[in-house]
Amino acid sequence: MYSTPWQKSSYCGEGESCVHVAATAETIHLTESADPSGAILSVAPDSFRALLAALKKAPAPTGAGDNAPLHLRSADTVVTTDRRKWNAFVLGVQAGEFDHFAE
Repeated sequence: MYSTPWQKSSYCGEGESCVHVAATAETIHLTESADPSGAILSVAPDSFRALLAALKKAPAPTGAGDNAPLHLRSADTVVTTDRRKWNAFVLGVQAGEFDHFAE
């Protein structure tokens, strides 16, 4: 189904569940490996580029964050993660680890 394997941020520890990204020819997919629903959020490349641009302008996350649920939403899909995992994803975005998905 996916033309590239799922990728997580290098800021996510080995063996930890994290936010993952994959791509098909026309869609970028995000999921969280520990999300009990197994939800996959699918967005257009332009939307993913906008997300990357916004996260790159944001201050770098400090600290690990907490384990309170954080929800990534589209019209009909909700992926559940937590602040610690989201922060690891954001640090990866800011380091350019996901730029190839937006090209």
